[in-house]
Order: sequence, then structure tokens, then C-alpha cells
Amino acid sequence: MIKTKRFLAVTLFLAAGLALPGAKAQDISGVLDSRLSLAALSGKGDGFSWGFEEAANVRLQAKLRDSAAFYSAVNLIAAAGSFARNAAGMGASMLAAAEADGGGLAPSAFVSGANYLGALELERLYFRISGDYAGFDAGLMRIAFGYGQVWSPSDFLNPRNPLLPDARPRAVLGAAFMAYPLDDAKVQVFGAAPENPLNAGGGGAIFGLSAENHWERVSAQLLCAYETPQENYAAGPAAQDSPAGGNNGSEYGVHRWGLSLKADLALGLVADALFTWKPGAGIGAAGLSAGAGFDYSFADGNCYALLEYLFNGSESSTSKASDPLTGFSNRNYLYALFRYSIGDYSSASLGCIASLDDLSFTPVAGFERELFQGFTLSLSAQLPLDRDALARDGKRGELGPLPPGVSQGNRFIFTAKARLRF
Repeated sequence: MIKTKRFLAVTLFLAAGLALPGAKAQDISGVLDSRLSLAALSGKGDGFSWGFEEAANVRLQAKLRDSAAFYSAVNLIAAAGSFARNAAGMGASMLAAAEADGGGLAPSAFVSGANYLGALELERLYFRISGDYAGFDAGLMRIAFGYGQVWSPSDFLNPRNPLLPDARPRAVLGAAFMAYPLDDAKVQVFGAAPENPLNAGGGGAIFGLSAENHWERVSAQLLCAYETPQENYAAGPAAQDSPAGGNNGSEYGVHRWGLSLKADLALGLVADALFTWKPGAGIGAAGLSAGAGFDYSFADGNCYALLEYLFNGSESSTSKASDPLTGFSNRNYLYALFRYSIGDYSSASLGCIASLDDLSFTPVAGFERELFQGFTLSLSAQLPLDRDALARDGKRGELGPLPPGVSQGNRFIFTAKARLRF
């Protein structure tokens, strides 16, 4: 009954958007991904695994008169095999986190069917008011920072991971006021609710200011943010260590300063850095996450190359301590990509993400073909490698087939995906 009510709520939410009073235009769009994967397992339960997933991201946009707009998006997912096992594992961890917080609320939206695991997820829900010199956004939305194409350390509210290329950056519940003092300048004041949604005391709320300017070939952005101390959870100190709420580790809160630069010269250059400081913990490289790299198109645009480096401090925005899902454990990483366009409708690519500290890396080969307008077929293969996989010396790496502290990994992953845009 609860799951039925949840489905009806999402349906009514979509219908309500279509009937917004005063709406001048409504637009429904989205993508439907059909994914099939086959993996060779490593570690506990050596063998093979398969997975099948049908996932749709449905987006609704409604223009309200001349200066306002409503935006929303939901994810609809049906999964079996390895995709379902991964989803169930995430749901279990979220339930454990909720119970640790004392709220008795299971944030998981997964429901079991006859041969699938299904989910309904609210992804975006916000409004925008736009003017000639100012604007205001509020709701469940993305508040993005930085120009990095791969790592983007300063985008701490919406972290990305190159090993999860299909994942859309998550949203945060917040608000942002934007002012445009010059044609190429923007100043933004923003705020976001605490990461732990059950925290009613306000600890962990984030407030900040950013400013950016665009010149003819160079763009720059500055960022300053403050996270209030997470000492006043209603559920007590134990909740601060839960996966849902995290623990900022300072009774004085957390300060963040960011700088992002990009230049469109012979090469496309980018540099992005965010420094995280917890008063009382000292100032050092542990709080620094910094990336730099370039991209370049040549051979009449048929060839594209990208190279980007990341320094990852142990307490920085890109560390596993900050985000167990998208974060990394080591310090130095390198990402490289080469893509070749085969005619107007096909392309082949070869990429690799490498940890320079433990000499582990994951090459990724891909092929993409647009079969007709709005329908694309893509194939990808990942081959995690480390020193143990190559030399059998027992030295496992973070990006290898069986990372340290993990009982089961993957020696090879093949994925086929059909994407339909509507």
C-alpha cells in the first residue's frame, strides 16, 4: 500500500506540473536507457555476473509568464542481476544510516517485483525567477561550480566520478540568488540544507558566495563556503558518524575556498582547486583537492584528446572520507581519453583512469553509433588492473580488480546500452 501511494504521488506530481495555472508552455522530455552488462568476478565468488536495467529520466519544464519557470525530473528504474544487487546494497546502507539517526525513516525507494527491483526517485524539483540583472532559484536542484571536465574538485555539492559516467550529478535542497553586474560577470549567494535530512537543528547547513567573470578567451571563478558545525543533531552524537549525515570533524564548522580557471587557446586549458579547512585540525595538504589538464581537437575535429590530473587530499572534497560513493582513497590520479569520430554518426574511444600511488588503473574502451535521430547504441569495456593482476605479487590497488578491503570485485566489465531520447 505504501509503495502504491508513492507511485500515485509521483504520477500526481507530474500531472500537477502540466496543469500549472498561467503556464505559457509545457515541455516533457527525457532519456530511456536500456543497459545489459556482463562481468568476470574477482575475489569471493569467482565466476560471472550479469545485469539488466531499464532506467528513464523524465523531465518536465513549464514556463510561467515571462520571468518564471518550473522544473522537475524523476528517475524510473527497473533492474535485475548485478544492477539490482548494487541497488539493494545501497538501499540497505541507507536504511542502516537512517536507523542510526534515530528517525525510523527508510530513505530507500526500491520495491521488489516478480523478477526485478524497481525504484522511483525524485531527482529535480525547483523554480526559477529570471530578470535582466538578477535571478533566483530554489528547490531540489544542482548548484554547480568549477570548469573541470573530469574531476571538478570545487563542485563539492555535486561530486562526480569518471568511473560512473552515466550518473547525473545529484541535486541538493537549497536556494541561490544570482546577480549580473556586467554582461560577462556573475555573483551568486547560495545556501543548502544539511546533508543529513533528519537533522532538524541546522547543523551542517552550507552557505556561500561565488563570483565569476568571462573574458574573450579566459574565465575565472572564486568560491567561498561555510558549513555550520554538526554538533546539534536531534538524535545525538552517534548520528554524526552515520553515512547519511557524515561528520565534519570540527565544532567550529568547515570552511571551503575554491578557484577555477579555464582558457580557450591552442589547447583548452583548465585548473580547478578547492581547499577544505576544519578549524582545530590544522592547515595542510589533507584538505586540498586540485585538478589541472587540457583537451584538444585536431584532424578537422575528428580526433579529440583529453588529459587531466588530480591531487586528492585525504580530507578534501574528492576524498572517500567526504563521499564514500564518488570519492577516492589515494593522492595522485590521472585521467586520459582519446576519441575518434568515424563519419557523422559513429565514434570510438579509449580512456584510462590511473592511481599513480599504488599503480592501479582501469582502461575503458568504447564505441558509439547513432542508429537514427534520438536513438544511440553504445558499447563499453572496462579492464581493472593493478600490480597483483599483472605480476601476482599480492599488491592490490584501488582501481584494480579487487581493491583492498573488498571481498569481491570485477576483472572485466562489458556493458551495452541503448539510449532513446524523447
